Amino acid sequence: MKLAVVGGGSTYTPELIDGFARLRDTLPIGELVLIDPAADRLDLVGGLARRIFAKQGHPGRITVTQDVDAGVAGADAVLLQLRVGGQAARLKDETWPLECGCIGQETTGAGGLAKALRTVPVILDIAERVRRANPDAWIIDFTNPVGIVTRALLQAGHKAVGLCNVAIGFQRRFAKLLEVAPSEVYLEHVGLNHLTWERGVRIGGPEGADVLPELLAKHGDALAADLRLPRAVLDRLGVVPSYYLRYFYAHDEAVRELGTKPSRAAEVAEMEKRLLEMYGDPALDEKPELLSKRGGAFYSEAAVDLAASLLRGEGSPVQVVNTYNNGTLPFLPPDAVVEVQARVSTSGAVPLAVPALDPLYAGLIANVSAYEDLALEAALHGGRDRVFKALLSHPLIGQYAYAETLTDQLIAHNREHLAWA
Repeated sequence: MKLAVVGGGSTYTPELIDGFARLRDTLPIGELVLIDPAADRLDLVGGLARRIFAKQGHPGRITVTQDVDAGVAGADAVLLQLRVGGQAARLKDETWPLECGCIGQETTGAGGLAKALRTVPVILDIAERVRRANPDAWIIDFTNPVGIVTRALLQAGHKAVGLCNVAIGFQRRFAKLLEVAPSEVYLEHVGLNHLTWERGVRIGGPEGADVLPELLAKHGDALAADLRLPRAVLDRLGVVPSYYLRYFYAHDEAVRELGTKPSRAAEVAEMEKRLLEMYGDPALDEKPELLSKRGGAFYSEAAVDLAASLLRGEGSPVQVVNTYNNGTLPFLPPDAVVEVQARVSTSGAVPLAVPALDPLYAGLIANVSAYEDLALEAALHGGRDRVFKALLSHPLIGQYAYAETLTDQLIAHNREHLAWA
């Protein structure tokens, strides 16, 4: 089996490699190709990847290349984890929206739209190359904004499934609090990528007992601290929201906070510098502890599970993924992309039925899904008016004066990545 990772020079990659090595019986890889335009990073990450495989006795071969066409040739699955513009672009995404008093974040609000506009055309070009090389290959997208990117891939007819680590992160957190194996924890996870809620936590599967009330009663303070929301919010809602919901539920507080400390992009850039220095050490043959602070926790386990199901039908039969709605949330169009539990097999992902949603959640989901529709139109076709409409529709912006200013700023800061600009 051959897998290719586009964005293989990312500092995330050793996390992925560690998962491939540990879970080799679940996903036996004969060849793994790391693809990245940055030759210096690729050599460092590739060297560490080979040492991790060697230490853990993995027989697979790891190669590196800057050539996308050569790298994806013959691949059974291609994982996308790229960042167009790198951390420099992310730094801008997190800063210029704050000038309007709006959230500056890489996947939410104006910064998230900027990332989508830079990313979608590049992803679609890569996907076409994959299709030409092997039309039967699966594309697993971990590239943010996952919902918009996955929708672009599906609408273009690609065999694609979107993946995020939020759900598996909650599964592992809850399992630790409940003192059970992670495989015993089934989440009633619903929403859009980076806009989700855990409405139930069941032990043993979808028919098991719901222990979410117990979790909130016993561990509400710890969960609230993780989410940086008041305990009272979790108690009143009776759900556990994704940490991205803080940008909606405590918008002004988050904006004030972001304006008084270094951006996450600056922190990550410094962390990446240190990680790459570590990766260059020929004695290092395991992922360093610092990598756990980089983000993407448990990404490797989720990626292996998904790939094993898509390629061999041997992963977990039900997983949280991003895929077409197709009536799962009846208030959204069929071609919206939702993030829910789905039955995953070699035929793809089919969402499981979701009980009716409270208007408190359905209304916000519908609003953000409409924004994603407009954002994808702007990413595919360009134009200032499309960018403006997408920004005006976003619930974290929603005022024409802000949308006008943010449109101009977005274009000015991203002109080199926007062919139409």
